Amino acid sequence: MATFAKNPNLHRDLSKALMRSLSIAALCASVVVFAAGAPAQEHGPAKGKIPELGSSQFAWLVLGVTWLDPPPGLGRGPIRPDPAHPYVGNRDRGQVTLHIGNTKDPVLKPWAAKQMQESNDEVLSGKRGLPFSAQSSCYAGGVPAQLLTPALPFYFIQTPRQVWMIWETDQQVRRIYMTDKHSENVKRSWYGEAIGHYEADGTLVVDTIGLQTKNSYLDWFRTPHTEKLHVIERYKLSEDAKTLEVLVKVEDPDTFNEPLYMMRRWNKVPNQLLETVCAENERDQFGKNLFPIPQADKPDF
Repeated sequence: MATFAKNPNLHRDLSKALMRSLSIAALCASVVVFAAGAPAQEHGPAKGKIPELGSSQFAWLVLGVTWLDPPPGLGRGPIRPDPAHPYVGNRDRGQVTLHIGNTKDPVLKPWAAKQMQESNDEVLSGKRGLPFSAQSSCYAGGVPAQLLTPALPFYFIQTPRQVWMIWETDQQVRRIYMTDKHSENVKRSWYGEAIGHYEADGTLVVDTIGLQTKNSYLDWFRTPHTEKLHVIERYKLSEDAKTLEVLVKVEDPDTFNEPLYMMRRWNKVPNQLLETVCAENERDQFGKNLFPIPQADKPDF
């Protein structure tokens, strides 16, 4: 005790170290608990170089909410704005505009084009002040649209059996089970069932099925999908490990006439893990008929 009295900094340093140890222990315990509901790992994850995607010292950050085009020759890219209503974002010059998707894109099945046009008309007519977006309405973003979360960072936690993607925004967590086989009966959910493996060059490949469809879209243009949606993501670090890039392939034969390919790119930033609570602030204060935040049918306790 005399040592602590003479050196209060030592006491603070030991307290911080103890808190970090307890946090790590709690996180490891959580991984064990969630592993109980994971797909069967009969064959185990594929072996490959494991990139350093997760750390307590950095996070991944990007601005903007638009998919990038895939490399030339790979296939057709993402849905783009209606030519009659070009999109102008917060970082562009000029008056910011709404996300109005091109419903005449030939890749869309008729039902999907019709649903998107109805959403466009709802906003253009003034019936709604803003179109639906998961982040502004406090909904889970789904797959792959959660990857478009802007301005706030996300983090990885990597273990031999699971990889977690954790968004600062509203504490959204996506779990990827490191195995090569999906469950026989997948229960549909916001983030579906994701399985993954590392390739020899360090690429993290994620395969997702079992995605529910309510308020779930591919992008901010509200491009819909059916329960047949199948998403494959390929995460790759740059040579200097300062940039993370993902190539996404989307297949849904009931929604699209061919697969879609799209890309997203994040920068590595020094950032501690924080929390941003969406539901504390999102209200329709000006009577614009905004989409309401999710409400529970009954209290948790």
